[in-house]
Amino acid sequence: MHSYFENTGPHILAHQGLALDCNPNTLEAFTKALAAGADYIETDAHGTKDGIAVLFHDDDINGVPISSLEFAELPEYIPTLKTALEHFPQEKFNIDIKNSEASAPVAQAINELKAHHRILLTSFDANRRKVTMQLAPGTASSPSVSEFTPAFFAALCGQQWLVSLLLKNFDAVQIPASAIGLNIVSPRLVKIYHAAGVMVHVWTINDPEQMKKLLEAGVNGIVTDRTDIAVKLLKN
Repeated sequence: MHSYFENTGPHILAHQGLALDCNPNTLEAFTKALAAGADYIETDAHGTKDGIAVLFHDDDINGVPISSLEFAELPEYIPTLKTALEHFPQEKFNIDIKNSEASAPVAQAINELKAHHRILLTSFDANRRKVTMQLAPGTASSPSVSEFTPAFFAALCGQQWLVSLLLKNFDAVQIPASAIGLNIVSPRLVKIYHAAGVMVHVWTINDPEQMKKLLEAGVNGIVTDRTDIAVKLLKN
């Protein structure tokens, strides 16, 4: 088990922090999520025109791509990754690499602060994830959609050896509960993922009844907008 994980869960991953009354992906939202009991901060990273990793979900601001803007042109509430890591020096972050421009500055912040042990990298784009991992080796990671899909279908077919092979370089799978009408996290499938040596985190779950069902299925963690609800259910 990678040092990123202190235990097998249940883990609460605060999706963009806890932003009930503030902007998501901000220091304020992260502070509120941690105060509520989150285990990990889930956030999104973009790279600016001047090569700074910033934490923001959307690709653009008022229609202007973040990659075409310098950091000084962004709203003040948008933090840099480095600022967030320094502000929360002990906390662990789950970072989704949102554009190719983010790979190098994300890795630079991780390397500069020696934060490899408290970072998990992921991306919907396999190449972005791979490039960032190459620049910041030693961080935990979870697969992109294209990397996970073959493992899922292998699991459906009960091919444990193939699932283990396909997931051998990953520390977690972070996946939706279902896709294209298929249950991705049935108890049988979760057992197969676990046998491949990965944690299973499901996104983005805000309904307490669904959280309960997923925990009963054996998942290790919930990615949620509602850390406050998840804590009451999972930690009490």
